[in-house]
Amino acid sequence: MPRNNHRLLGKSHRRAFLRCAGAGAVLPTILPSRVLGRDGAVPPSERIVLGIIGIGPRCTYDVTAMMQHADVQAVAIADVQASRRDAGKKLVDGHYGNQDCRLYRDFRELLDRPDIDAVIVATGDRWHAPASIMAAQAGKDVYSEKPCGLTIQKCQELADTITATGRVFQAGTQRRSVPNFQVAVQLAHDGKLGKLQTLYASVYQPEIKTQWLPGQPTPPVEVCDWNLWLGPAPWRPYNKQYVDGRWRGYWDFDSGAKLLDWGAHTVDLCQWANQADDTMPIRYEPGPNQITCHYANGVRLVLDFLATPFGQRPGWVQELGTCPVRFVGDEGSVETGDSGGIVVSSPALEKEIPSEAKRVRGLDVSAHSRDFFDCIKSRSLPRANQHVMRHSHIACHAAALSWILQRPLRMDPATESFIDDDEANRLRRRVERDPWA
Repeated sequence: MPRNNHRLLGKSHRRAFLRCAGAGAVLPTILPSRVLGRDGAVPPSERIVLGIIGIGPRCTYDVTAMMQHADVQAVAIADVQASRRDAGKKLVDGHYGNQDCRLYRDFRELLDRPDIDAVIVATGDRWHAPASIMAAQAGKDVYSEKPCGLTIQKCQELADTITATGRVFQAGTQRRSVPNFQVAVQLAHDGKLGKLQTLYASVYQPEIKTQWLPGQPTPPVEVCDWNLWLGPAPWRPYNKQYVDGRWRGYWDFDSGAKLLDWGAHTVDLCQWANQADDTMPIRYEPGPNQITCHYANGVRLVLDFLATPFGQRPGWVQELGTCPVRFVGDEGSVETGDSGGIVVSSPALEKEIPSEAKRVRGLDVSAHSRDFFDCIKSRSLPRANQHVMRHSHIACHAAALSWILQRPLRMDPATESFIDDDEANRLRRRVERDPWA
């Protein structure tokens, strides 16, 4: 039985109590109307109680959107840094007009709370999979920021754990819930582009840094728990730049040589357009400015390197903004990005685009988190569920490994292993520090 089934039973008892109370049986007349769900309020028995694990800038954006849902209530924050805990509490308590948000340095204490139904995991990459796995094992549903796993092995373990525990999982690849990207994918699915030929995913220029920043005095554990910040990553001396967000690009902390930072989004969209959510490319070929991948159905996937997030290489429509993708068939093409605009190759395709899909949406996570919360109630699979995440993330990791090794790699999608390449297979996993291994 899932660990928090008593939580669901408790909700059932409270609903029964409230029904009786509504008939005037036992409820004191002084009880606030919000407890009964009057005046548009959602009664406590119907709310999804949310815990927050890691609250930096990205999580602040996510949680601000999530708290707009009337049936969601954030109640607790865990973060290794006191400054972030305090800022998070100010955000949450300010939204609800109280002082109820509880703070934890160690997220395991948050997971021990039986009243919490779901968590958002928005730590650095190294913690996404371990924290999500522990949350699922504690009976919580999980919304995980991407990249969801530091390695192929962690993506596999995460997906397997979510399935085994029966929890609801949503990867933070929110563009699956944004209208302009949905329309572009639908054009591919409906055959409006003809037979798909090539899919283009913009990604960062890959980078690996293995050096250490100069060691600095380690702060008191209540100010910053450096050991817990490192978690499963190898030990190294404290440097404030790491905890301030400057860990990206360092091999010990980053996913796939930075390739998954955008690739988790853009490769995911290409997988979706190719109706390949249950598989991945079978061959990966690195080049100086791109990685070319090949699906079993003959479609090519090109991961195009961008020098900086806003410095796009020639060939992309610049005004479409960040995270652009392009789908090309033998009868037409479509390109879109975070600006909300959609560029197609013919007037006929232009007529296929609903006007509302052209509105600027940016990185709004409201619809994506709404899909997650609705699926918690229905116990169904969200748009970016563990199976979708598994295949798109592993495809990104495989492409990154081909670039790291600077040679073509062949993969068996059934076993999620490389064919005749022991070195590549060893790199599917990394050594983890005790006790997190």
